[in-house]
Amino acid sequence: MNDQSTFWFAAKRYGYGWGLPVRWQGWVVLAGYLALVFGGINYFRPRVDLPSLLAYLVVLTAVLVVIMAVKGERPLRWRWGKR
Repeated sequence: MNDQSTFWFAAKRYGYGWGLPVRWQGWVVLAGYLALVFGGINYFRPRVDLPSLLAYLVVLTAVLVVIMAVKGERPLRWRWGKR
């Protein structure tokens, strides 16, 4: 997976982690994540069932991070921008 064109998410230019998607597959994953977040807010009703909503969001975010780790560029170190 050394070819940069196969990454769905590029490493951030500043800091550690991933930025916005660079391929359409990444945008689909991000849109699905956001749709599931807003769907979960409507389903769990934060004023009534806040612990369930928080657990749902933690699991959903963990799945997103795993997908970004597998399909994204490796953020091996803290980045300070282009040199």
